[in-house]
Amino acid sequence: MIEKLKIGLVGCGNMGGGLVEGILDRGLAKPSQFTAVDVREAALKPLAQLGVHTSRETRDAVVDQDVVIIGVKPQTAPEVLDLVGRLLQPSQVLVSIMAGVNTARIEEAVGAPVAVVRVMPQILARIGAAASAVCRGRHADAEQARMVCELFDQVGTTVLVEETQMDAVTGLSGSGPAYVYTIIEALSDGGVRVGLPRDVALKLAAQTVMGAARMVLESGQHPAVLRDQVTSPGGTTIAGLHALEAKGLRDALMSAVQAATLRSAELGDD
Repeated sequence: MIEKLKIGLVGCGNMGGGLVEGILDRGLAKPSQFTAVDVREAALKPLAQLGVHTSRETRDAVVDQDVVIIGVKPQTAPEVLDLVGRLLQPSQVLVSIMAGVNTARIEEAVGAPVAVVRVMPQILARIGAAASAVCRGRHADAEQARMVCELFDQVGTTVLVEETQMDAVTGLSGSGPAYVYTIIEALSDGGVRVGLPRDVALKLAAQTVMGAARMVLESGQHPAVLRDQVTSPGGTTIAGLHALEAKGLRDALMSAVQAATLRSAELGDD
């Protein structure tokens, strides 16, 4: 299905532009299937170099497209959605990757009974490793949601959730890369602290995090089971884990997800 879609993108920032780059890198879609719109020439240039049709006119990303992706900042959404709503046809699917803007607000701003599907992706889409959550508005059916999931599966993996869970998704996976970058940096600092060169410590830390994550996903085993497999009685790992517990790593990470979730809800109420 992806090979036949005509896709318009309004807003080519880090998320929108990265999404298109990630999909094209997978090789199932062609640049000619995309039309990207942004008011900034600098945002359009990388996509134009890939062969994507670019424009500064919003209508070019809407008219005759199968899927229209909205990737603008939430504060500019009302004006953009008003224009998009006047151009959309009932057969089209409107996909939002805007943070904190729920489907009801989008449907109201568009002013027409169109299929709206909301996605919370990650910048990791650029390298095909994003975790994206998908929920559908009241006019979108299961088949349209499945099509959007298939599209975003090109740049990682997707999960279908209820809209009431999207703030929690934002707090966990939306903000999650920043938490993991901090963990990698801290592990690297620890390596330097005990005598490793910075480049060696950073490479080891990043590869360890990536490998551990792959093991969780590919084995299907609970992280606690995998942790026990590398924790020998009286060994080095249990000594390190004891230090993490004493410093409150679990509490810190759980609190980070909770704080980001609450902030996402606040932004959605603005």
